[in-house]
Amino acid sequence: MVLPPNTTHPEGGTITSAKSQFPANIAVDTYGGKVHIEWDADAPVTPLGQLPFFIQFLKLGGRFDPWVKDCPLTYFSNNAPEKVDVLGSLFLSILSGHKRYSHITSLIADNVNPSLLGMNKVVSEDSARRAVKKIEEERGVQWMQNHLYDSCQPLLRTPWILDVDTTIKPLYGHQEQAVKGYNPQKPGRPSHTYHTYMMANLRLVLDVEVKAGDQSHSSYSLPGLISLIKGLGEDEKPEFVRGDIGWGTDTVMKELEEIDQPYLFKLKKSNNAMKLIYKHHGL
Repeated sequence: MVLPPNTTHPEGGTITSAKSQFPANIAVDTYGGKVHIEWDADAPVTPLGQLPFFIQFLKLGGRFDPWVKDCPLTYFSNNAPEKVDVLGSLFLSILSGHKRYSHITSLIADNVNPSLLGMNKVVSEDSARRAVKKIEEERGVQWMQNHLYDSCQPLLRTPWILDVDTTIKPLYGHQEQAVKGYNPQKPGRPSHTYHTYMMANLRLVLDVEVKAGDQSHSSYSLPGLISLIKGLGEDEKPEFVRGDIGWGTDTVMKELEEIDQPYLFKLKKSNNAMKLIYKHHGL
């Protein structure tokens, strides 16, 4: 008996190339009107190549306009830039991976993406810097936090885990609260600490607190963590809070138990901790 040869595709099947998987012309709805996008498989990839699709998501989801409108930034001069131009310039700069205000200059020659966001122009680095300084800190934080929470809120009604973590960021130059602290990568280098609260697996960040380099202990994160959990509705709170060994302290666990919040932390293998484990598990 002779068996037929093994084939990856059954008879009549065809192998479609990657180039034929996309239509030749895709219509995308942006703030600058509908645009048509054509794919060129041989062209180099650019950081903002997929931006028109993200802009369509922002427009259809109603994310960008309310964010700009609610920003506590007010100008009284007739020569001042439009608010959408300032925030749009910062928005494009962040998406481009920029880390300094001076990098905004590289976007001034872009005549495509700003118009898709409904912008008139890309502002200068000085205009962007002055605009950020004009925003009162407390109102600015509340503005950003409200829109961040609004974008995450539908997901919070499903069972989820809250991950807490602290990241050390070495700093170069003179920045506010840049002090020496625990810094395993660059010992002796001033740093900031990022206290982050995020949804596990999705890695969706709910809040980030930037503190001085010598405030990396979990006790400095605890007030922000408690405030975040208390601000959630009863049906939005996490199933449990998860953290590494730095969070397995009596202070943190007591605070979470007082608000009836379950947690899962790593624990230091101290003598008393080992004795307690032996006592309850009979090892």
